[in-house]
Amino acid sequence: MDGDLGDFLRTRRARIQPEEVGLPSHGRRRVPGLRREEVAQLAGVSVDYYIRLEQGRGPSVSDAVLDAVARVLRLDETEHAYLQAVARPRKQGARPAAPRVRAGIQLLLDSMDHTPAFVLDRRMTVLAWNALADAVFGYSGTTAEARSIPRQVFLDPAAHDFYPEWQAVAAQSVAHLRVQAGHHQDDRQLTALVGELSLKSEDFRRLWADHQVRECAYGVKRVQHPVAGRLVFPYESLTLPSDGDLTLLVYTPEPGSETAERLALLGSWASAEVR
Repeated sequence: MDGDLGDFLRTRRARIQPEEVGLPSHGRRRVPGLRREEVAQLAGVSVDYYIRLEQGRGPSVSDAVLDAVARVLRLDETEHAYLQAVARPRKQGARPAAPRVRAGIQLLLDSMDHTPAFVLDRRMTVLAWNALADAVFGYSGTTAEARSIPRQVFLDPAAHDFYPEWQAVAAQSVAHLRVQAGHHQDDRQLTALVGELSLKSEDFRRLWADHQVRECAYGVKRVQHPVAGRLVFPYESLTLPSDGDLTLLVYTPEPGSETAERLALLGSWASAEVR
């Protein structure tokens, strides 16, 4: 995705004020944050070298330089890894367009009879799920496009009612998608997904332009289910060791909580309908 490296560095420069790093502000500035010359000075590289880096003309940039730039711009671990990925993109070879979920993983999902759980690919499409996840999100009988979390969040008007904290869910989805896009720049389907959402959603375009990168390792998700009502789900996200591009997401309601009780009722209703 052309321009990602330069845009990312510019947004990170903009959030740091000169006085925060011991530099004089010199009064009014044309642009917010640090100038390119100041980043170069603090990172110990020439101005020309840093400019070429922002322009994406530094494919042989060293770890030491990237580490220095990350230190100056105060990048966190995820941002640092993203910088390395977009500064030195690597061809990863052809991979299956639709990764298959092994039978053993499906058995694992089905064994979780008190927690909604599902498997995502790197494009945030749900590939497999258990009965409780189906009861909450309604995955059965849907297409892969309908099970695309970014498409649901940004293109389905009902998402604003389903996710009471829609703004946070939207920002989190984009930040995670950008991480994946940085590490898989040769993924044409991922590039096409970003293009589709950019074309169809102003909210997505705005968030994508912010260049936020963040892993969704754990947190709390709140949904407003049309039958069960408000559900509050702490969740854990686990990368499957033998399937590196797949992620297991498990929603773990607090035992004895209102959500746990409502989820149990929802599961029993879903089981009765199947019978």
